[in-house]
Amino acid sequence: MVRIISLTQVSLFFVEGGKKKQNKTCEICIVGKRLHPKMELPGLAFVVLMIVCFHASVDGYPNGKVREACTSMVPCHGISPKLSPEHVITVNRTEFKPGDSVEVQLSGPDFEGFFIQARDAEDLDSPAVGSFVLVDRRHSQLLTCGHTKNSAVSHTNKAKKKVVKVYWIAPGDAPKRVRFLATVVKKYKTFWVKIPGPVVSQPNAPFSTTPLYTTPEAVSTSHSASYLTKPFNASDCGNTKFCLRNPSNCDPENASCFFLSFRQERRSVLIEMSGPSEGYLAFALSYDQWMGDDDAYLCINEDHHVSVSTAYLKGRSPPLLDSKNALEDVSWRLVDGVLQCSFRRNISLPTYKGRFNMNASYYIFLADGEASEGGPIYKHRRQPLITDGMYNVTGIPQDIGGSRSPRLIKAHGALMFVAWISTVSIGVVVARFFKPVWTHSFLFGKELWFQVHRTLMLTTVMLTSISFVLPFIYRGGWSKQAGFHPYLGCTVMALTIFQPLMAGFRPSPHAPRRQLFNWFHWSIGTTARILAVVTMFLGMDLPALDLPDPWDTYTMIGFVAWHVGTDVLLEIHSYCLIRKVELIEDDRVQILQSLTSAEAEGNLFKQIVLTIYVCGNIIFLIAFLAAINQV
Repeated sequence: MVRIISLTQVSLFFVEGGKKKQNKTCEICIVGKRLHPKMELPGLAFVVLMIVCFHASVDGYPNGKVREACTSMVPCHGISPKLSPEHVITVNRTEFKPGDSVEVQLSGPDFEGFFIQARDAEDLDSPAVGSFVLVDRRHSQLLTCGHTKNSAVSHTNKAKKKVVKVYWIAPGDAPKRVRFLATVVKKYKTFWVKIPGPVVSQPNAPFSTTPLYTTPEAVSTSHSASYLTKPFNASDCGNTKFCLRNPSNCDPENASCFFLSFRQERRSVLIEMSGPSEGYLAFALSYDQWMGDDDAYLCINEDHHVSVSTAYLKGRSPPLLDSKNALEDVSWRLVDGVLQCSFRRNISLPTYKGRFNMNASYYIFLADGEASEGGPIYKHRRQPLITDGMYNVTGIPQDIGGSRSPRLIKAHGALMFVAWISTVSIGVVVARFFKPVWTHSFLFGKELWFQVHRTLMLTTVMLTSISFVLPFIYRGGWSKQAGFHPYLGCTVMALTIFQPLMAGFRPSPHAPRRQLFNWFHWSIGTTARILAVVTMFLGMDLPALDLPDPWDTYTMIGFVAWHVGTDVLLEIHSYCLIRKVELIEDDRVQILQSLTSAEAEGNLFKQIVLTIYVCGNIIFLIAFLAAINQV
C-alpha cells in the first residue's frame, strides 16, 4: 500500500522513504487522515496513479512539510513516541530582547526528521512564537505555523543528520519566557515528541519556578509508563472484577493464557490485559461480532518496551492509532514471552472521538499478533476471542469465557465431521463387505445392507448440504481468505449431490450397463471421500476454526490410517476366504458343508471388525467435536 500525501499537507514526520507495502491499492492520505473507501483502479488509470504514488512515496514523505502537526508536534505514525530522548537542544544565550537572534542547535545520534518550535514557557500548548533563520538550506526549511511566518523548522529530506543549527528571531510581542521544543524522528517507529530545550527570558522577566532544563516526561504528550513488578491474578474475578479468560480457568499469575479484566473505581475503569505474545495484545468494544467501527486498545511490544495506545477500527482495515492518548496509570510487563499491561480510563470520554462509554453493553474482542520493527502491527494471526453476548463491564462483575470460532463455523465443522468420519465411512464399508453377510436379512422389503447403506448416505447428503450453507450465511458471501478450502468444499458438495441422483437411475442388476454404473458410482464416491478429507485438513487450520495444532493433523492422519487399515483387513479376509473355499476337494456334499462353515466363520469375523470399526469412528468423532467445543 502506498500513501499519497497532499502538497498542502505539512509533515516532517512522514519519513518512510521507499518503505514496501503489501497491497496493490493506493491509499489516499490528505493532511494526515485516511480517506475511505479505498479504490481499485483498473487499466491505464491504475498505471498512471501508481506512478504518482511511487513518486510521492520517494519524494513526498521525507520533505518535512507537516503543517498539520504544528499544534501537537506528533507524527502520524500510528504508534506512541519514545519517552527517553537521545537528542538535546542547546542555545548560545539565556536572555533576549525583542529583535535579538538566539542560536539554537539540535544534536544527537543520527536522525532523519525533525521539527523545531519556540513556545511560551508558561504554556507549552500555546502557538509557536517568533521566527527562524536557516543556516543550512540543504537539510532545513522554514514552515508557517498558525499566523506566524517562518515559526517552525523541519527537514527537507531523509538524509542522516547529527546536528541542525538555526537562529531564532525574538518578536516584538514575545512572552517573558520562551522554551524551545523539538520532535525528532530516528526512523519510522522510533521518534520523540516535544523534546524540551532550555528556557530563554527577557531581562525584565519576573522570577519563575519554571526550570531552564526539564525532563522529557514533563512535557510529553503521552502519560509515562511504569514497570509492573509482579503479574496479574484472577482472584477477584466475578467479585470485584469483570473478567474474560481463555481458557476459562486462566490465571495470569501462574499460566501463559489470555486474560482481560475490568475493575470500576468511581468514575474510571482499571483495565488489565495479559497473554502470550511478543508482538501485541489488543481488545475492542463492539456493537456486533464483526470487526469494524469499534473502540480498540493495544499494548505493543516495541523493542522490549511496551507502548499502550487507543485506536479506532474502521471496517477490516488496520487500526487507526490515536496520537491523543486518553489513558492514565499505564504499566506493563514483558517476561518469558508473556505481555501484560494495565491502564486506566474514564467511564465517559466525550472529548475523545471514537471512545465508547463504558457504562453500556458491548461484545468484547481479545486478539494478539505480531508487530514489526519500523512498521505497523500485522493482522492478528488467528481469530480473536469474542464473547458470546453483549456485556456491561461496569455492571455486575462476571467471570466469563469466549470463543475464537463463531457458532456457525463451529456447526459447519461439526456437521462435516459427523458426515465424513461416521456416516459415509460406515456406509461405504457396509456396502462393500456386507452384501454376502446380510443377503437373507430384509428391512422394509429391501435387503438390510442396502437399507443401511442408503440411510447412511442420504444422511451424509443432508448433513453436508446443511453444513455447506453455514459459512456463506456467516460471511455473507464468498470468503477470499480461506484459500483452497471453499473451492474443494464446493467440489465435494457437487459430487455428494450427484451420487444419489446417479443412484436413482441405476440399471437393473443384470443389465449390460450395470458394471459401468458400478464403476462410476465407486469412482465418484471415492473421489468425494478423498477430497472431503483434504478439505477437512485445510479447514481445521483456518483462522475461523483453528483447531489445536499439530494435534488436529495427527488425529486426522490417525483416522485415515484407521479407515484404510480396516479396509485392507477386510479385503485380505475376503481374499483368504475365497482361497479357502477353492482348496476344498472331493464330492459336492463336502464342498457345500465346508462352504457353509467358511461363510459362517467369515461373517462372524466381519461383524466383529465392523463393531470395532464403528466404535473407533465414534471415538475419533468425539475427539474432534470436543476440540471444536473448546475453541
